[in-house]
Amino acid sequence: MKKIIQTPNAPAPIGPYSQAILSGSTLYTSGQIALDPLTMELVQGTIEIETQQVMQNLKAVLAAADMTFENVVKTSIFIMDMNDFSKVNHIYSSYFDEKTAPSRETVQVAGLPKNVNVEISMIAVK
Repeated sequence: MKKIIQTPNAPAPIGPYSQAILSGSTLYTSGQIALDPLTMELVQGTIEIETQQVMQNLKAVLAAADMTFENVVKTSIFIMDMNDFSKVNHIYSSYFDEKTAPSRETVQVAGLPKNVNVEISMIAVK
């Protein structure tokens, strides 16, 4: 059985998808981009500012499912420019304990929604 996870503390979906799905004890988040959940406007500036907003959005989705970054077992990071990897990684790593960090892949892509520079999705388990 699946449960739709929805919170006003993260951006509302901009298409036919949910912020996250809880199936049993596993949470599958949709990819988050740097949208401000209050205004639905892009948070622009540096890749670090975008990444910070993405991680805050994911934090809100996890909280709506009564989870934290400690529950995350897998992440997928999509970036427009692999030269930004270290900058994204610096912000991303501040949300995890290195000893218990989730598995992850980071890939460079040809395009992302709204022409953002980074999108991140997660899988978490209670």
